[in-house]
Amino acid sequence: MTAQTTVQTASVRTLDLGGGHVAAAVVRDAREHRIDGRAIVVNCGTRDAYVAEPPRRPIPPLTSTIVEDTTVAEAGLLLVLRTGDEDAADIAGITRAPGWARLGALLGERIADGPGTTGGLPFDARIPLWRGPQETVGRVAFDPAHLLREAPAAGREESFEVRVNLWFAPAGTDCFIHNRHDFIEVHTQVAGRGRMQKFRRQDHGTLYQDLPMSPGYTTPEPFCSLGSDGAFVYPWHQYRADTDCVWLAVEYHRLTSVEYSGART
Repeated sequence: MTAQTTVQTASVRTLDLGGGHVAAAVVRDAREHRIDGRAIVVNCGTRDAYVAEPPRRPIPPLTSTIVEDTTVAEAGLLLVLRTGDEDAADIAGITRAPGWARLGALLGERIADGPGTTGGLPFDARIPLWRGPQETVGRVAFDPAHLLREAPAAGREESFEVRVNLWFAPAGTDCFIHNRHDFIEVHTQVAGRGRMQKFRRQDHGTLYQDLPMSPGYTTPEPFCSLGSDGAFVYPWHQYRADTDCVWLAVEYHRLTSVEYSGART
């Protein structure tokens, strides 16, 4: 990965998400931010980001694209990811990078607490699913009802912390059907090909929506809705790896006790 990102006006921080297999950086408040070479850019903020070339079209919030040798004219909170020339060929080696572990080992004793962790049956520790280290990349403010398309106009904003991490699963892996999260999440495909799936029950035979994902694609609408108590309610869902896959999770965690005092990103 020899291509470098040069900065005109922005705050850039390198992230260690994938060792030498995936290079990552978070870019805040970008103005004329040059990206040399090929990269996946994920708009983690709450306003449109723009590539400079005409016609000037947005990269909407919670979406991504692949760019090459171009300039991002404007972005509030952007994640830039590079996989170099290897793509999925040797991507399984990412699991040997520092901070990576199998999900079963991370859950440990919590595996026995099925409903508390997954919403149903406990996670199967034999599933070859690895999680990388998580980084906090910024804070944003938005009305979750408006973001989730449950209100036509934005109302009272809440503060959220944005956290990101990579996942890996080998070809043919069903990464476990679950419906429990206390945050809003979207996923970006980084290497290989997979799919996000929805189910009526915690049963593969009840599949009702299947979203293919190739590198550079982000699920643009979160799966969750708002419950009557304001909690995030998810359908039964899972990630499935068609090939050896690396994907990114972008999580928006409520900050109930922290006041948000910055500009919207």
